Amino acid sequence: MRDTRRTRIVLAGLLLGGFALITVDAHGERPGSPGLLGRARAAGQTVIGPIESAGGAAVRGVGSLFDGWGHSTADEQRIAQLTAQVSALKNQDETSAADRARAAQLDKLLKLTSLGGLKTVPAQLVGVAPAQDGTWSATLDAGSRDGIAADQTVLDGDGLIGRTTTVGPHTSTVLLAVDPESTVGVRLAGTGTIGTATGQDSRTLRVQFLDPQLQVKPGAVVLTLGSAGGTPFVPGVPVGTVRQVVPTPGALTRTVLVTPYADVASVDTVGIVVQPPRTDPRDAMAPTTP
Repeated sequence: MRDTRRTRIVLAGLLLGGFALITVDAHGERPGSPGLLGRARAAGQTVIGPIESAGGAAVRGVGSLFDGWGHSTADEQRIAQLTAQVSALKNQDETSAADRARAAQLDKLLKLTSLGGLKTVPAQLVGVAPAQDGTWSATLDAGSRDGIAADQTVLDGDGLIGRTTTVGPHTSTVLLAVDPESTVGVRLAGTGTIGTATGQDSRTLRVQFLDPQLQVKPGAVVLTLGSAGGTPFVPGVPVGTVRQVVPTPGALTRTVLVTPYADVASVDTVGIVVQPPRTDPRDAMAPTTP
């Protein structure tokens, strides 16, 4: 640009105008009021401010969203861990409860067999099949490799379960005493009156005593009579209690209904008698009546 008089006049005007604007903005129209530049800046902020706020809010929102996702994933992982721990503890508790129940049944079984002088092999019921092939039977997890043979007495800590029928290397089948085809020689505890018991349903045995004049009351204890050589039934095993005397006028026998001590629906651990007692235990295994 050429340094002419006109140029110097324009430059001086611009400088004076700038000083004037600065002076007006600094002092304002009155104390406390913004100057022209302040109002200009305020007008600019009015327009630009919302845009900046919206942009800042958007940025903060996105940041919060990612923060939320991070916390949510962490929470879900923690919840999954706690759920797994609770499930593990629950399974452990249930397993412990099952083990305790099995131990209690085994302890009860050992006490009963020790009273009768019986040598048994413990086993577990792995399946109960009512009316399977026309019979009420159960499968045990013990077989010939455990010393089990056919026609051996099976009992639990409460009383008679039945007798073994077919035996494999690792399992055996038990004909339950409640089966209609099952016949067990029995006697009344105390009196020794003998009879035969046959299954009627899962919780009932029908017993016919050979004395038609027998006076028997509900609650009387019925035990196994025992077979020759202890096969298939050893003597003295609790069978059940008399529940009802059936009126049979003119009959040559006295018929009663007996509730079995053993409940096959809840049995888990049983004992299979592999050696009968040396002497008849008589009423040694009979439960104490109330």
